Amino acid sequence: MSVMIPLPLVPHIIGAKIVGMDLDGVKFQEMIQKCNMFADDAVKTVQQRNMVVIMIFVPASTEMRCNTFMVRSIKVTFDHHQFCINPLSYLTFLSILHYLLFFFVTNMKSIIYSLFALSLLSLSSAHAQCHFPAIFNFGDSNSDTGGLSAAFGQVGPPHGISFPGSPAGRYCDGRLVIDFIAESFGLPYLSPFLDSVGSNFSYGANFATAGSPIRAVNTTFRRTGYSPFSLDVQAVQFSNFHNRSQTVRSRGGIYAKMLPEANSFSKALYTIDIGQNDLTAGYFAKKTVQEIGTTDVPELISQFKTAVTNIYKEGGRYFWIHNTGPIGCLAYVIEWFPLPESDFDAHGCASPLNHLAQQFNDALSQAVTELRASLSEAAITYVDVYSIKYELFAHAQEHGFSKSLVSCCGYGGKYNYNRKTGCGKKIIVDGKEVLIGKSCDEPDKAIVWDGIHFTQAANKIIFDKIATGLSMACHKQLL
Repeated sequence: MSVMIPLPLVPHIIGAKIVGMDLDGVKFQEMIQKCNMFADDAVKTVQQRNMVVIMIFVPASTEMRCNTFMVRSIKVTFDHHQFCINPLSYLTFLSILHYLLFFFVTNMKSIIYSLFALSLLSLSSAHAQCHFPAIFNFGDSNSDTGGLSAAFGQVGPPHGISFPGSPAGRYCDGRLVIDFIAESFGLPYLSPFLDSVGSNFSYGANFATAGSPIRAVNTTFRRTGYSPFSLDVQAVQFSNFHNRSQTVRSRGGIYAKMLPEANSFSKALYTIDIGQNDLTAGYFAKKTVQEIGTTDVPELISQFKTAVTNIYKEGGRYFWIHNTGPIGCLAYVIEWFPLPESDFDAHGCASPLNHLAQQFNDALSQAVTELRASLSEAAITYVDVYSIKYELFAHAQEHGFSKSLVSCCGYGGKYNYNRKTGCGKKIIVDGKEVLIGKSCDEPDKAIVWDGIHFTQAANKIIFDKIATGLSMACHKQLL
């Protein structure tokens, strides 16, 4: 995105630094030092015809950000003075603009710089925070709110033990990131498209199912656990839903209350979180990491772009795309094949597998850039959840977790994970069912729920770190 600020009295834009100064809890010097570590990818300010463009840019390939947890940073350079800030909220950004007003009025000889202040304050109405009347979600178990349960049977306890009310088809102890996103916009939790019982689609629909890949896997769910509802299928389901929902809604009555309005589709947020299952499918099929990265990833990205383009053709305009997480920190991947000690990093994660995830993410970031160029009316936000998730593993205790790689729910082994005896597994003892895949006593102290998925506590932290970006997701990003 860009914000145009008239600066008729500032003839030169020259990079410089300032000493540390606190404003709304932001330590400028610390932020500057971090930003300078990836200056080439950070936000750049340029002067064009007496205008300064403040450009907010999301780096594609770096793990470090101005703030490790945020997806945006702002670097602003005005007449010999450079400021590097983290927009914790739009109000914080406005507060910084007020600071700039004070800086220029008190440090420049001419009072005429008050004109500059007026142009800055005009920003208060330039980019209002976004609100979406509906959310349409696509993905896998990271955002499945009951789709797979509706298709293949309900996921049982202890899944859902932390969920408000009752278990709701999620592979987690409680809420997912998509649940917190819905809450943030005052929307109900998304009903799974596949669930015909008790669903309300007036605020959107969830097409994600646990085990879904981008590219269809040539196998069955019962055999391997991969869902038949790949991303291309989810896009077709959305297309059918878009068209048929309006036909049925026109009947009035209860249908008008339970299905989205026609204009909701162009105003909705389209969230996508998928790709993890494609990478693990190749790995479990004994492909090398190099082979997956060289052969599979380009095809996956091509199919991803096709799906987004098809959704765009159906009226989708606002896209919120998560990259994939550090799969090398998850027990179900680490435990699949024996790995040499040299493959593990200082935090116990398998480096080759995390490098594969990063390779996928780099390609996904590039795809988002290309989609922004080809889908001219779309606002597409690339969200780096990889860095946030890896940070949780790297500094678990600092975030309140006593367990890092060890699963909360499971049975036995180094990571409390056994793929044959998973979370919720029961056995028959003396004619009675006995639960052996039990939950830990404090799920909120664990990052990983069942060796595959994150806990509600971890999901809440992930959401908190991306929430600021959500408020700007209706605005176009820079190419």
